[in-house]
Amino acid sequence: MDLEQELTHYFGFKTFHPGQKAIIDHVLKGDAVLGVLPTGSGKSLCYQLPGLIMHRLTVIVSPLISLMQDQVIQLRQQGRSKVVALNSTVRKAEQTYILQHIKDFDFLFVSPETLGRSDVLLALKQINIGLFVIDEAHCISQWGVDFRPSYLQLRHYRQILKPHSTLMLTATATPKVQVDILDKLGLIKKAMRIITNVDRPNIFLDTVKVTDDTQRQQMLQTIIKHITWPGIIYFSSRQAAEEVALQLQQTLHIPAAFYHGALSNRDRQLIQQRFMADQIPIICATNAFGMGINKKNIRFVIHYHAPSSFESYLQEFGRAGRDGKQSIAITFITPADAGLQANLLASGLPSTSMIQMFYNEPRLFAHTDDQALELLRDFYSSGLEMTQVQQMLAAKYQEKQAALTEFQRYLSAATCKRQLLSDYFGQKAVHSHDDTCCCLGQDEAVLTTLKKLNLYQRDSTQQPRSLQKAIETPKVVHWQQTLKQLFE
Repeated sequence: MDLEQELTHYFGFKTFHPGQKAIIDHVLKGDAVLGVLPTGSGKSLCYQLPGLIMHRLTVIVSPLISLMQDQVIQLRQQGRSKVVALNSTVRKAEQTYILQHIKDFDFLFVSPETLGRSDVLLALKQINIGLFVIDEAHCISQWGVDFRPSYLQLRHYRQILKPHSTLMLTATATPKVQVDILDKLGLIKKAMRIITNVDRPNIFLDTVKVTDDTQRQQMLQTIIKHITWPGIIYFSSRQAAEEVALQLQQTLHIPAAFYHGALSNRDRQLIQQRFMADQIPIICATNAFGMGINKKNIRFVIHYHAPSSFESYLQEFGRAGRDGKQSIAITFITPADAGLQANLLASGLPSTSMIQMFYNEPRLFAHTDDQALELLRDFYSSGLEMTQVQQMLAAKYQEKQAALTEFQRYLSAATCKRQLLSDYFGQKAVHSHDDTCCCLGQDEAVLTTLKKLNLYQRDSTQQPRSLQKAIETPKVVHWQQTLKQLFE
């Protein structure tokens, strides 16, 4: 089969990105494949093309509803009508229709929790599945133990469905995480691994040292006033994301928006759509924003608060520069950052005493709405003993602490950050450091860096924008009113 000819026929492209062809070739042969490709390198095509060639249902396990919706929209825009998502936002009647007509679809996007429902498994078991895809496969390792235990059941679901091929895709997997993914799926001895370089040479890696939050706010406003838009600013807290978005609106008169998990689905969709359409130039977000966002012209990603790991860092700054043009990743660092992130690591995990209380009297917590208790309920219903849960969560916490410590060393290092990043992900690449690579220390002013990279504007607030319509967010009145004033 001439894969280049198939690529041109279905997508109009003439050549593959690195790794794509090898992955697709193995998938068509019926192999299990783990593909590690950098953000923006076309991971979706690795299942879309073989799915179309095989003319059998492709099931894609996806972690987020917004990500499923984006991928469904993109496929439909390409003229693929037999595409559907199955998740908690789909009405019951529509879910019933989808399951009754499942054999008529080419692509089904589903969360691991929905996939585990007995009616979904029963419907899928009755048809011949061509390809079983786990998108953002690092979630198996990063989320399975301490956030979404349903990821640990994917091995069981796969055995029930018996697909022709299995494909695991991620942009952020160290050799250790790769082994963990394959181990949890029972594919250590069976799967092919196709690993490409994580490096994004068009993104300058910068760190900006500030003494406290006041200086960080001042420095951010200076940068935003002069940097080329559009861009994303990441925060560790919802409150900080909201506050800074409002500051940018009021002080610089920039129609910035905030995005986090507490907003309604409708609000999040509106914000994302406006950002994608260049109607909002800057998003102030928690890590709830960005997975699956394929906006080509993002010029900067700023971490207002330093992330807690290399994996989060790479995933988030990799949303910049997908058009191949010069972009920048800026991370603010303060003496308090390590303590803040350490507290965040511990806050989402059930304590030893909570685990003991739950296992002693699980019925007392049956109706308690708490993330940590939901986690324990999942483990309990899966038949795990208390000591097993304690050991798993303790090991996960230690792993996260080690990752945080290593990433903090990276931020303060006075050596080539691009080389350190490649080394962490177990890649052999040797980087020749130059002026467009990264900052070696804290000796160059960030505005000087922007000028060097041609990302500097004398006054970015004068950049032309197609800002035509305010976002309706009735839950956040002050923000809605401020944006209306900017648009009017």
